[in-house]
Formats: sequence, C-alpha cells, structure tokens
Amino acid sequence: MLVIQVKEGDNIERALKKYKRKFEKTKTLRELRARKTYIKPCVADREARKKAIYVEAMKRQAIGE
Repeated sequence: MLVIQVKEGDNIERALKKYKRKFEKTKTLRELRARKTYIKPCVADREARKKAIYVEAMKRQAIGE
C-alpha cells in the first residue's frame, strides 16, 4: 500500500503527482502486466540476453567504438 504524506494546505495536484511518481518507482503496473500471461523461463532468458546485447551495443555506440 502506498502512503503519501500531505502537508496541511498542500495542493491536491502536487499530492497526486507524488503518488504517481511513487507508483511508477514501485513498478506495480509493469509487474501486473507481466503476470497476465505466463512466459516460459527459457523464453524469458532469451529475451534477457537479447536485451543485454542491445544495451551493450547502445553503450558502445555512445562511446564511439
């Protein structure tokens, strides 16, 4: 459960913004979407490897190799 401390006289828009930011940081929505369908472990590993290769390539490209 997310708890947001709101000061007396604080704007409701600011409180909502804090809540949204905290909600994003907990990655709750991402986890819910991931749990909707079952992904086999071998497929998950394959996707993780592909992502790692992509990230490595982007880092090399940023460095200029």
